[in-house]
Amino acid sequence: MNVIKNDITFASEGLNCKGWLYVPEGGELNKKPAIVMAHGFNAVKEMHLKNFAEKFAEAGFAVLVFDYRFIGESEGEPRQHVIPAEQHKDYRNAISWISTHDQVDENRIGIWGTGYSGAHVLHLAAIDPRVKVVVAQTPVVNGWKSAQRLMRNDIFQGFVQNLSAYRLARYMGAEHQYVPVVAPEGKVSALPIPEAFEWFTETGNTIAPNWENRITLETMEALLEYSPSSTIERISPTPLLILVAENDMLATADLTIEAFQKAHEPKKLVVLPGGHYSAYANPGLSDFLPPQIEWFKEHL
Repeated sequence: MNVIKNDITFASEGLNCKGWLYVPEGGELNKKPAIVMAHGFNAVKEMHLKNFAEKFAEAGFAVLVFDYRFIGESEGEPRQHVIPAEQHKDYRNAISWISTHDQVDENRIGIWGTGYSGAHVLHLAAIDPRVKVVVAQTPVVNGWKSAQRLMRNDIFQGFVQNLSAYRLARYMGAEHQYVPVVAPEGKVSALPIPEAFEWFTETGNTIAPNWENRITLETMEALLEYSPSSTIERISPTPLLILVAENDMLATADLTIEAFQKAHEPKKLVVLPGGHYSAYANPGLSDFLPPQIEWFKEHL
C-alpha cells in the first residue's frame, strides 16, 4: 500500500509541535484508525521513527509522529528540557489534533512509545480513555531504579545531593545547567553506557543532525521521580503490548517484566534478543515490528 507523508504542526500548551502525518493512499472517504507516536529520551523523530511509522501506515493506519516541545523541530525554551509531565501534555494534544482529522476515526486511536516514551504511553493509557490500545517498546518503568543500576551507589548518592543543590540555585535565579546525554566511557553523561554513546553519536551524525547532545539538569531530577509502573494496573481493559530486549542495560528486562506482571488483561509480553537500541533498524527491527503491527490490527 502506498503512503502519503505530510509535514504538520499542532499546538501544545501555547507552542507549536512539529511532526509528520502518514496516511495510506486511497480510500479517503473511509475513516482510519490512528497511531500517535514520539521518541524516547532526548531523541528526535528523525532517529529511525519512520521505520515504524511507514510500516504502520502501509498496514492501514494513519500515523502521527512528532517532536515534543523543547526538542527537535518543535518550539520551546529551555531547549532539551525532557520533563515527563510536559511530554504527556504533548502526547495528549497530539491525540486531540489527530482525532479531528477528517480521515481518522476518533474512536480508534492507539499510542506507541519506545524507551522513555514507552514509559509515557504506559502512563497515558492508564489515564486517558481515548487511548484504545498501547504498545510500549523497551519502556523505562522506574526512573529511580534504572538510574541506580547505571551508577555506583556513592556516585548515585552524590548525584542526588547535587540535584538538590541545583534546585536551590535555580530558585535563587541561576541559569539552566546542562549535562551531556552521552559521552565516551569514563566521562559524565546521562546515559553512561557504550551502547548509548555509539547509537546517539552515529544516528546524530548520519540522519539526525538537529539532535543535541545535552539535557537540562531538571531532566535528570524528573527522571528520578518517574515511575509509570505505579499505575500500570489501571491500563486494563485497554489492550497492552510490552516488548523487552533481553540485554537492555537502560530499561532492564527484569524491571519491565515485573511491571508487566502487575498489569491486568488483555496484555502480551514479547521478549526479544538484543539491547536497548536493537529495535530501530535491521536486523532487530524485523523482530520487533511484526508483533506490534499484529497487536494494532487485532485491537484497533
